[in-house]
Amino acid sequence: MTRLDHTFVTREATRAVMTALSDGGHTALFVGGCVRNALLWARVDDIDIATDAHPDAVIALAEAAGLKPVPTGVAHGTVTVVSDGMPHEVTTFRRDVETDGRHAVVAFADTVEEDAARRDFTMNALYADGDGNVLDPMGTGLSDLSRRHVRFIGEAARRIAEDYLRILRFFRFHAWYGDAEAGLDAEGLAACADAIEGLAGLSRERVGHEMRKLLAASDPAPSVASMQACGALGQVLPGADAERLAPLVHLEQQTGTAPDALRRLACLGGDETATRLRLSKIEARRLDVLRAGIGDEAGTAELAYRHGAEAAHDIELLRAVTFEAPLPATLEADLIRGAEAVFPVRAADLMPEYSGAELGAKLADLERRWIASQFTLDRDALLA
Repeated sequence: MTRLDHTFVTREATRAVMTALSDGGHTALFVGGCVRNALLWARVDDIDIATDAHPDAVIALAEAAGLKPVPTGVAHGTVTVVSDGMPHEVTTFRRDVETDGRHAVVAFADTVEEDAARRDFTMNALYADGDGNVLDPMGTGLSDLSRRHVRFIGEAARRIAEDYLRILRFFRFHAWYGDAEAGLDAEGLAACADAIEGLAGLSRERVGHEMRKLLAASDPAPSVASMQACGALGQVLPGADAERLAPLVHLEQQTGTAPDALRRLACLGGDETATRLRLSKIEARRLDVLRAGIGDEAGTAELAYRHGAEAAHDIELLRAVTFEAPLPATLEADLIRGAEAVFPVRAADLMPEYSGAELGAKLADLERRWIASQFTLDRDALLA
């Protein structure tokens, strides 16, 4: 039998939650991402536990064990149990009663098989008991995971019709956990292509959340290319061009630059990206800076002075990909020089001779001269 060899299984705080449920006569199983990632030796962030105990029983058992239950989603069967400051999402076994492509009406179930059958992909329907013994109710989860094969549970078209967001999740999971060389599951890809119109009914928040996660993968280029080929990319981000992404990812890897969803969004292009993906104001401003910087004539040092070294570095990567040109030979030195530069003239230095709009124009003119001098002119030289 396959077993999890991961620290979270034996962590005292987590064992306290599992023990509280099992000592109360209930089944308690790790499920989903924590099991999948542990088997892949990937980072485990969240601990999800599935149980046959209903929420009221989970709350009572947690309190009796001295743990803190928080009713974060009782209507959907979820109670967050805090143990030694660590949250554990405990959810009652569920089955779908009704779905409309966006939301599901669920009912509590009695068996792990019922719970597994309503999940999206076989690799996400893996469970493990308190000792780390892995359960594979669908029968193909372990083999699919070992092959890095992202496959829908049961009939792909039916799974997608239950929630059209699963189209984007299909590509996102392939980007993170799939075998890029083997390609995407043929049945799943065909089902996504047939159902892309369903994406229009999803909230922009949900779409944006999935796209950020997808683009944060180490190399999402093959998955995004498949998204474009089946029509899904054009549905959620009209005007985007997936062909731009692979060269950027390659350059990121060459330069040791960490993956970044916003940089990659800037590379993809697309119309009304901030609105369509419901970006935050900070994200939207950063995206505007990156896109505008691609065609800006400013050099690396000026970009770093105006926007910071990180943004300037991102812009130079995007320029290199867009114009198929090498990175500047003095990139690192220019980034440091520009980021550390401080304009030596202040408004008070020009008053009272200048005021209002004339003051602003004069400051801007002096700043341009200072930048053109490669930041060498000092205050006295500029004011002379």
